[in-house]
Amino acid sequence: MPLPDDQPHTRTRLPVGEQPSPYPSGRQPRPLRTLLTVLLVVTLLVVAISIANRDKTAPTAGGQHGPAPAPPTGAPTAPSGTQPVGTTSNGIATGYPDTDQGAQSAAANYAVALGGTDMFRTDARHAVITAIADPAAADALRARLDQTITPTVLSGYGLDAQGQAPKGLTFVSRAVPIGTHTDGYTADSTKALVWCAGLGGLAGTSSTKPVTASWYTLTLTLHWTGGDWKLTDYTRQDGPAPVPADQQAASADDITGAVQQFGGFRYAR
Repeated sequence: MPLPDDQPHTRTRLPVGEQPSPYPSGRQPRPLRTLLTVLLVVTLLVVAISIANRDKTAPTAGGQHGPAPAPPTGAPTAPSGTQPVGTTSNGIATGYPDTDQGAQSAAANYAVALGGTDMFRTDARHAVITAIADPAAADALRARLDQTITPTVLSGYGLDAQGQAPKGLTFVSRAVPIGTHTDGYTADSTKALVWCAGLGGLAGTSSTKPVTASWYTLTLTLHWTGGDWKLTDYTRQDGPAPVPADQQAASADDITGAVQQFGGFRYAR
């Protein structure tokens, strides 16, 4: 039977810590704030790891760690090629800039031409001089070389009077510039010195004049004319020659194969 409304009511008093609050708690979880905090921590860790790895030493070629290599810097003997040559005449690079480096580049490539096999054949030699010489000096250079490279000289190289090698043999004559520098450079003229390694001789199993190496320095007098550096005169002197390496000489077949397989270069200072 229900109690009448006039009966007294009973109250239960809860402990203070267990009493329900009529207001919602102010510390509700916030998923967006938590996510942003995690991303910030991860980003800071990645940055810290990157900085630490950047300061570590780099492995050397042998697999061991050592100081990280310094970036390459320019050196007086390093090729620069600030304005590469894009034109040729008779297969010889031409069209050099009117600068000290342009004169050195011209001298190096002209040294290669003067040390090549074409210089031992009259028609080819004249074509080389036409390509590299100042027109005002070309006739004198041709006459000088014609008087120098006589049938007697050609015979000393094992060649016939037309500059041809005996059948079955390959005539080798190459100049390889090692370095260049100028002396008394101006925008109109200069002397350019080219230190060269040279190869010369007859390659083949029956050769009595095997290919040998030599060292010499060419001094080329260059004149700026017609928008290019051109040769007016040159001289040659032996050396400087390094101490020969203790190295076994290649066979005649190896030298012949190398000469036929490896082409020359164009040089830029």
